[in-house]
Amino acid sequence: MTQGNIEYGLNDVVELKKGHPCGANEWKIIRLGMDIRLKCQNCGRSVLIPRLKFNRRIRKILSKGSAEE
Repeated sequence: MTQGNIEYGLNDVVELKKGHPCGANEWKIIRLGMDIRLKCQNCGRSVLIPRLKFNRRIRKILSKGSAEE
């Protein structure tokens, strides 16, 4: 999937413009569709964000994930 020039996929670790209340700002993409499910890499909590809102909030990809994870 693309957002401007950012391509993201399943199991990628991304940084968003706003951090999680636990203090971390690293999220793993665990579901793609109309909504995107993200898992906080610090506390393990997951959130479901509509794709359009996610596309506005993504800042950069920290690491690419593999498809078999």
